[in-house]
Amino acid sequence: MKDVAFGQYYPARSFLHNLDPRLKILFLIAYIVAIFLAPSTNFYGLAACAFVLILAVIFSRVPVLKVLRAVRGVLFLLVFTALLNVLFHGGETVYWSYGILRITREGIIFSAILALRLMLLVTFSSLLTYTTTPVALTDAIESLLTPLKWIRFPVHELALIMSIALRFIPILSEETDRIKNAQKARGADFEHGGPIAKVRAFVPILIPLLLCAFRRADELGDAMDARCYMGSKNRTKYKKLRFSWRDIIAFFVGAALITGVVLIRIYLGAPL
Repeated sequence: MKDVAFGQYYPARSFLHNLDPRLKILFLIAYIVAIFLAPSTNFYGLAACAFVLILAVIFSRVPVLKVLRAVRGVLFLLVFTALLNVLFHGGETVYWSYGILRITREGIIFSAILALRLMLLVTFSSLLTYTTTPVALTDAIESLLTPLKWIRFPVHELALIMSIALRFIPILSEETDRIKNAQKARGADFEHGGPIAKVRAFVPILIPLLLCAFRRADELGDAMDARCYMGSKNRTKYKKLRFSWRDIIAFFVGAALITGVVLIRIYLGAPL
């Protein structure tokens, strides 16, 4: 869990940090759409997405190694998914086959594109939390979901829950490491034994972690009650969200990315 990057904020003064959080969320959605619109037969569309990601990392001033840490958290899922596609994806150019297992040229290309898609998705998503504070995320989500207030949907409460959940990820990650080290000091073994033994070994970590999470949630609720928190009722904003020239530039970059990926699909004859 120490490799989880979501929920961690990296303080800096950069172009991305100064963007309106509402536009950053919309840009992330557009980026995800562009990733999955990119053709699965070549790397041209994903190359455009990777170029935008490189620009975003440069203008965010977040260390590259810190951004890549987000990939380590899903590395097992990424390798496992790619391996399954390499062994079971069909194709005409067969390099090796054994029973139902088959390695083909098309399977290797498809697996590489799928792995690249997951890497781009996780890395760019981590930039959102690296460059946006939980408070700004809460305000942005509440602002984007404002139309739902017309049907009496609790927009503010939903945004607050999402913000607290993001903030709790690194806290629970640190708590997990602390509990694990304490159990190791008492003689617990997490490295040896079969899969069932390893699952059982993590029970002494899971129970204290759940208790810690409930305790922190209870303390947070008491703190909000002590400050007379009443949800969105009669609340004002210390910082009002306003679009600037930076947001206009980011909007056109996102529009150009979507347009470019769609044109690549049309040029290659792939259906939209």
